[in-house]
Amino acid sequence: MTTNTDLPHVASQPGALSTTFVTSWKAPIAFGIFTVIALALAVFAPRSGDTIYRWSRETDAIQVPDLVVPAMAALWAVVALLAVATLYSVLLVRSERRVPLWLTILFAIAFMFGFLSWAGAGADLPMVGLLYGSLSLAVPLIYGSLAGVIGERAGVVNIAIEGQLLAGAFTAAVVASITGNPWPGLVAAMVAGLLVGMVLAMFSIKYYVDQVIVGVVLNVLVIGLTSFFYSQVLAPNAATLNTPPRFERLPIPILGDIPIIGPVLFRHTVVVYIMYIAVALVYVGLFHTRWGLRVRAVGEHPQAADTVGINVNRTRFWNVTLAGAIAGLGGTFFTIGSGIAFNREMTAGAGFIALAAVIFGQWDPIKATLAALLFGFASNLQNTLSVIGSPVPSEFMLMLPYVVTIFAVAGFVGNSRPPAADGKPYIKS
Repeated sequence: MTTNTDLPHVASQPGALSTTFVTSWKAPIAFGIFTVIALALAVFAPRSGDTIYRWSRETDAIQVPDLVVPAMAALWAVVALLAVATLYSVLLVRSERRVPLWLTILFAIAFMFGFLSWAGAGADLPMVGLLYGSLSLAVPLIYGSLAGVIGERAGVVNIAIEGQLLAGAFTAAVVASITGNPWPGLVAAMVAGLLVGMVLAMFSIKYYVDQVIVGVVLNVLVIGLTSFFYSQVLAPNAATLNTPPRFERLPIPILGDIPIIGPVLFRHTVVVYIMYIAVALVYVGLFHTRWGLRVRAVGEHPQAADTVGINVNRTRFWNVTLAGAIAGLGGTFFTIGSGIAFNREMTAGAGFIALAAVIFGQWDPIKATLAALLFGFASNLQNTLSVIGSPVPSEFMLMLPYVVTIFAVAGFVGNSRPPAADGKPYIKS
């Protein structure tokens, strides 16, 4: 048999139907690359000392003992484990079997443990703070990825997530500053995102304009409008128009006292708790309700959906509009969710990272949420390593989410197949 990076192999027996095996070397190649990276750290950049993983804060009701590991011993053990996983993945592919998802997850966890042990040698790693900050930074990405999943499941590519997040952040700051209450700002942010989503839907669905072009234009338009109003209106009147109150943290009783999990998940603002509900509702709605069946139908096979009486373009229009409202809600994190005044382009490309999370998560709301959490972890990790004085350049950590995205889109962590009609306008014949 001739093997290639991604080559289908057909095996047949007399009197039996042919069976097609897809032999992909992408996962073993990715495993090998990261194994070499870990080995290079151990050989060429050894560090002395122990790494202390702190799992509790002094204020926590229940204290979890610290985990102390010798940095280099942990790294060498991880290198051996990664080498075994890589070899196992090679054997799986050679035997025409797929590399299971659990192996990829365990490989990623092991690599990160070895890397953290090496980077934090001689220092304390505040794991609760690291995980808490990772979740916080992932909040707008999760909202944006939910918006992307809904839009693309309905057949519309939502490049305008960045503009929807920015419009939500701007509107939330202004309305909350005027009213002195963050709740009207939250509602206004959803309306702003909804309007941007409605414009995207109108041009791409009704007038058949290229969806990517419309999304890019909307991003530029929102950036231009918010920057103009910031310099001409908000900056001269910052005391009345750009001093938004923030949502207070609301620790959930009992749940907030669970060791490790409690401080990370249940001591946030209402914006984060709404996010939990949104992820659950989108997942259940897409895969367990009539609404979700119709959304997926118009995204996969609009002509078949039309023949059974589903109004394809109307379904797409209102779901893209709903996605805009969700993204607008995510924009509140930047202002009233964090108590920060609005500034130019403060979303800093979060919408594009959210779109990458949609692809990484294979257009599934749960997987997209996990991908957004990974990006949030990578972003917060560079902050933590800078605080403890790690030798890892901050620029390397900043580029990590994008490197992971490239690996994901290239298919190294699984096949990414969008809905069949994604990005294609439907013209009823």
